[in-house]
Amino acid sequence: MNLLDIVQLEAIRAPLKATDKKGAIDELVDALAASGRVTDATALKDAVWAREQTRTTGIGHGLAIPHGKCAGVAGLAMAIGKPAEAIEFQAIDGRPVKLIMLLASPPDRTSDHIQALARVSRLMQMDEFREQIYAAGSPSEIYQLLKVQEGR
Repeated sequence: MNLLDIVQLEAIRAPLKATDKKGAIDELVDALAASGRVTDATALKDAVWAREQTRTTGIGHGLAIPHGKCAGVAGLAMAIGKPAEAIEFQAIDGRPVKLIMLLASPPDRTSDHIQALARVSRLMQMDEFREQIYAAGSPSEIYQLLKVQEGR
């Protein structure tokens, strides 16, 4: 799984305008819709928010990976948001998040969905990469860091 296959520069927001969890999720879904990756933004927002209500996707170390599946998504897609100020996400380590990587997929792509979640988790466990992406100041800088890490 290569993240550059599922994320486009147009779906990276740095800084995010949102200052709370729900606003960040909505803004990232809207970014996917604006980039043409999502045809039903409302259904995806509902799916991601419903998933978030069952258990937080704030996995610690300043990262959240909200995700959802719905028919309004043609293929696996990701949006990335870097808030201007860390956002409270009820993360498992109790710390606010500095980066949000929202993953969307159609209902029938469970295996790809899980692989993408695992790839993000592995990347963000790399201390140096994590600190570089947290320090990035623009969408293009975030995208370039991913390109280097993904070998493209």
